[in-house]
Amino acid sequence: MNKFKFYFIVLITTFSLFSCSNNDTLSPITPPHDYKVQFDADNADIETYLKSNYITVTNHPGFTDDQDVTISKITAGETSIWDQTTYQLKSRPVNLHGIAYTIYYLVLREGIGESPTNTDAVWASYSGSYLQSTTAETVTSVTATLFEESKIPNQFFSLSGTIKGWGEIFPQFKTGSYTSNNDGTVTYSDFGAGVLFIPSGLAYFQNGSGSIPSYAPLVFSFKLYEIQRLDSDGDGILNYLEDLNGDGYIYDYRNSVNYPTKPATNPDDTDKDGIPDFVDNDDDGDNYTTKLESKRPDLTVNNLAVSNGYYPFTGASVDDPLTPNIDERQGIPSCSSDFTDSGRVRKYLDKTCH
Repeated sequence: MNKFKFYFIVLITTFSLFSCSNNDTLSPITPPHDYKVQFDADNADIETYLKSNYITVTNHPGFTDDQDVTISKITAGETSIWDQTTYQLKSRPVNLHGIAYTIYYLVLREGIGESPTNTDAVWASYSGSYLQSTTAETVTSVTATLFEESKIPNQFFSLSGTIKGWGEIFPQFKTGSYTSNNDGTVTYSDFGAGVLFIPSGLAYFQNGSGSIPSYAPLVFSFKLYEIQRLDSDGDGILNYLEDLNGDGYIYDYRNSVNYPTKPATNPDDTDKDGIPDFVDNDDDGDNYTTKLESKRPDLTVNNLAVSNGYYPFTGASVDDPLTPNIDERQGIPSCSSDFTDSGRVRKYLDKTCH
């Protein structure tokens, strides 16, 4: 009995010490900064950086350093990024977190190919730095610290899976062209290239990432080589084809935290159920899936039954003469079996089909 009491007292004492130790080491939880206040600070730092630095761009077509960027502090009267006229310095408004953000971006070259939507993936090289400001005797200076560089891409980045700023700016650029070399390398030319300046609210905000501090604005120079069209809901219709108003941007406004000022209706939501078509497996709300309504029936080739999968969205440009019973020019038909009229309502968007 005495031994039991002894161990019981030791247990209670240990528990008390452990509890006190935890309480003593707990840090107060710091609430995140106000989005508007932080954006104003970030924007001031970005504009200071643009006005106190100049840019040098390597114009070397056909080589890997083509459109490489060096940003340096003005020391001998160089023209600032803000004031230079060689490249277009543009801005894009972004409505998020209940405030109106601004992203500045510099167009080095627009590109000649296709533009991604903000829900596609990009094959791009990039160099990323974060900005930090210091003030001495009322003079604020902003410095950039390199945190990552990828001169040769090794993967596609989904724009809906990266920081918000990338998805807002990459659709403003286009891909270029490429040549496959005998040594297995690829030479890119005429690709889109730019520099974007992202406030922390459209990047990592209070969380930071790796060596990136919290509340740090980011600067990325980039080259857009290729894009990969994605199908987020797996319905057989690529995301960019579900951009109904054709503006290059497809948003999901269901997250009321991020979009408190969302529009009354989403222009890329056919049935107006709040779920945009690119993540809605029943776009017209008729209880028949988009995948089912865009599927071709089994056909026969040389008297053999074959499954021809899904109708291509707009069809092939030329009919294959080797498949006489299949017209590859057919796109997704309307309810009245119209395959070719560009103004038709495709059957997966017409709930009166059933």
